Amino acid sequence: MTIEQRFSGATALQPTPTTDALPRRMADFATLGEALDYAATGERGLNFHDARGQLSRPYSYAELREDALVAARRLIAAGVKPEDRIALIAETGPEFAHLFFAVVYAGAWPVPLPLPTSFGGKESYIEQLRVQLASCDPSMLIFPPELAHMAGEAARLVGTEGVDWSELATREAPDVPLPDASPDAIAYLQYSSGSTRFPHGVAITHRALLNNLAAHGYGMELVPEDRCISWLPWYHDMGLVGCFLSPIANQVSVDYLKTEDFARRPLAWLDLITRNDGNSISYSPTFGYDICARRMSSQTRASDRFDLSRWRIAGNGADMIRPDVMQAFVDAFADAGFKASAFLPSYGLAEATLAVTIMPPGEGIRVELVEETELSGHDGSANDNERPQRYRAIVNCGKPVRDMAVEIRNENGAPLPDRAIGKVWCSGPSVMVGYFRDPDATAACMRDNWLDTGDMGYMSDGYIYIVGRAKDMIIVNGKNHWPQDIEWAVEQLPGFKAGDIAAFAITTPGGEETPAVLVQCRSSDEAERARLHDTIRERVRAVTGMNCVIELIPPRTLPRTSSGKLSRTKARNLYLAGEIKPYELRAA
Repeated sequence: MTIEQRFSGATALQPTPTTDALPRRMADFATLGEALDYAATGERGLNFHDARGQLSRPYSYAELREDALVAARRLIAAGVKPEDRIALIAETGPEFAHLFFAVVYAGAWPVPLPLPTSFGGKESYIEQLRVQLASCDPSMLIFPPELAHMAGEAARLVGTEGVDWSELATREAPDVPLPDASPDAIAYLQYSSGSTRFPHGVAITHRALLNNLAAHGYGMELVPEDRCISWLPWYHDMGLVGCFLSPIANQVSVDYLKTEDFARRPLAWLDLITRNDGNSISYSPTFGYDICARRMSSQTRASDRFDLSRWRIAGNGADMIRPDVMQAFVDAFADAGFKASAFLPSYGLAEATLAVTIMPPGEGIRVELVEETELSGHDGSANDNERPQRYRAIVNCGKPVRDMAVEIRNENGAPLPDRAIGKVWCSGPSVMVGYFRDPDATAACMRDNWLDTGDMGYMSDGYIYIVGRAKDMIIVNGKNHWPQDIEWAVEQLPGFKAGDIAAFAITTPGGEETPAVLVQCRSSDEAERARLHDTIRERVRAVTGMNCVIELIPPRTLPRTSSGKLSRTKARNLYLAGEIKPYELRAA
C-alpha cells in the first residue's frame, strides 16, 4: 500500500508526495522568500491532520506560495510597510503558514505568538499576549476567529490593530509590487517559550536563518525518501524553525498534528510515523517520548499497532535529555521496529536561530557518568568526602553544526580545556543580531560575536555534554547544587514521575538560602501524605546532604512553558506569591 493510499482513508484527499523530481537544495538561498519560491516548483508540501491522525488538508508549497503572495498584497494595501512587526497567533494550520510568508514577502517581520495553555486561564493568556505585544510593538495582531475575544482584548490593551484572519481573507488584494528582501534584513522575531514577564524578541536575519537551515540538512544527512512528522508548536523555535521553515528550505514534505491533539492522543504521532512508507524524521522533547511510553499498555504489543522500523531520525532536544526515559521508549517500542540508534540528541536555542550541535545520525544516545560533586563545582572538602559518591548520566548532544564554533568558558570568559565544566558559548553566522530594542540584554550575552548561551556543559573529543542552566543553579553555603539532581532523586521513589517535582532556592525568614522542593502528590489520604513528605525529605537529605523545604502540592499545579518544559522560575514565583498552595500536613 502506498503512502497516498494509507493517508487517504475514506476521503479523496491525497497527501503531498515524499519524493518528487525537484533537485534538492540544502537551503542555499539568499532569503526565506527565495526558499519558498524554489520549493513551490516541486510537488512536496505540508499536510495537516485531525485529532485522530486523518489527513484533513494537504497544502503544497506551490499553494502555500500562491496564498502568501495574495495575502502579502492585502497586507501592503492595509498599510503594512517593510520592517513593521506583524504578530501572528501561531496555530498549526495553512492560515498561519501562508500569513507568516505573506509578512515576509511584504518585507515586514512576522512575530509568532503562543496559543493559550491549560495553565493560568483566560486572564493569564491575555496578559502574556499583552506583554509580548508591548515588547515587539506590532502594527497588527492577526489571530484565528476562535481566539478573537482574548487576542482582540490583548491588542486593544496595547493599542494595536487586531484582525481576525478569516476577515483578512475577504479583503481586496491589489496588484502592488512587493519589496526586494536583503539577506541581512530581519526575517522574523522569535520569543522564547518562557518569555512572559520580561520578554526578549530574538531578531534573526535571512542570512542567519538560511545558514542554520542548511546546517539542519547537512547535519541530518537528508536523503530523497525523508519525510518529517511533527506535533511541535510553531511558536517555539524547534517547531517553527526545525519543523516548518527547515522542511520548506530543504524541500521536505511534512505531516502535522496539532500540539493540543498530541496532548490528548499522543500515540496518534506514532500512527503517522507508521503510515509513512519513506524515512521518518521527527523531533520531540524528552516528555513527548515519556508520555508515549507510558501510554503503551503492558498487555498490548506495540507491533500490533505500530511499525517504527523506518523512523530514521528520532530527534531529541529543547530540554535536558533523560537517558532513562529514552531507554523506556526503546523498551516499549522495540518490538515495533524502533531502533535506539535512531535517537539523535541535539542542542540549540532561539538566539542561535536553532541548532548549535547535532549528533551524527546513527550514533544514538551516548552517556557519560559524572560524579555529582564535579557537576556542582564542589571543592572536595571534608564535608563533601563524608557523602557517598553519586553519579549523573550526562547525554552527549553531538558536534557543532556546520559553520558553528562552540567553546566552554569559565566565569571570566577564558576558554576551558576538555572535560572542564563551564559556560557554553557559541559563534557562527546563524547567531542572532540581538534582542529587539534591548541593547542591554544583548550586551549581557554577546561578546565579540560570541553568544553566552546561559547553559553549563563540557566538551569531550569534539562532542558537547549539557549539564544544566546556569540560572537554575541552587547555591547554599557557597556550594552549588543542580535542581535536576534533587528532582531526579525524588522521581526514583514509587508513585512519582518526570515533571512531578520542581526544586529551586528560597530565602528563609532567618535570611538563609535553602532549597525548596515542590512535589505533585496524587494521594488524598492525609496520613499517606505525611508519610510521603517524610520519605521525600529523607531522600533529598541523603542525596544532597541538606535539609530542604518539602511541599506537597496538587496534581497539574506545576507551570510549564509553551513548549511543555517545567518552568522552575515561574514555579518559584508562584510559590513565593502564594499562588501555589501546598497541602496542609497535620501532625500524627
